[in-house]
Amino acid sequence: MPSSKTIADLKTKFLKPALTSHYEVDIPLGSLPPGVTNIVGSLDQADLNLSCMETSLPGSSLATFEVKNDYTGVTERLAHRRMYDDRIDFTFLVDAEKYFAIRIFEKWMRYIAGEDADRQDGEVQTTLDSNYHYRVRYPGTGSDTTGYRCMRGLKITKFEKDMLNSLTYEFVGAYPISISSMPVSYEASSLLKCTVSMSYLRYVMTELISPAPATTIPPQSTKADEENTQELPVAQQNASDVIQSTSGRDANGNFGSGNIDSATGELMITTEEQLYNANVGDKVSPALMEQLGT
Repeated sequence: MPSSKTIADLKTKFLKPALTSHYEVDIPLGSLPPGVTNIVGSLDQADLNLSCMETSLPGSSLATFEVKNDYTGVTERLAHRRMYDDRIDFTFLVDAEKYFAIRIFEKWMRYIAGEDADRQDGEVQTTLDSNYHYRVRYPGTGSDTTGYRCMRGLKITKFEKDMLNSLTYEFVGAYPISISSMPVSYEASSLLKCTVSMSYLRYVMTELISPAPATTIPPQSTKADEENTQELPVAQQNASDVIQSTSGRDANGNFGSGNIDSATGELMITTEEQLYNANVGDKVSPALMEQLGT
């Protein structure tokens, strides 16, 4: 059954999409082996994270197998393994002072290949020797500081400009496997970019979603646009209102009970009393006074 949508619903659902330009990369250089971080300065890690101008959020899939004999004429595909992407790419802007993005990942890959390792037989070799050879290091585990993998700490955080919601992807066992070529030319200058592909075992996603704001609007008291400051007419000011009271003064100043005239503050009397006292119209004859109960 179709349902109607208001303009406010459409604005909430479709006019506030997530943007690709709000993200943050965290590469924990301090957790890398000392053979890699011996060129890292105090501000290099923050500069490297800020210089990452392009990356991608990771993906995964489920490996399945077919089951054909459980139901007649039905072929099922059942999941048996979760498959993670085999790599993730980071593109860095290269600074003109240290070329740090290039140097740190080249250093990391040399460490993985064992190019800087000391030989146990004491033979001295350089990378320019014709008979140069190397032995790749062991990947290591989380407690092994000699391994070349970054077991924890490599993160990509996706957030929005209001900083309320975020998704953090933390990669386990990451290390660089390739550095893309970087063309240079005497033609018009452009920014030098370094693209690094890194492999990892898996990722763990952490969600930080703020609760939705309340949609109900509290009732507000209405107020006139302008207050009336004009004085009431004289006739309305002198108008008499009947005020219910249990005590008051009559015209002679004597206390009594009954209704009070708001204009004069005197105790009001009934019509019969006014006729009896000859305050209204002609005076009452003695016969009528007897009929009134006097």
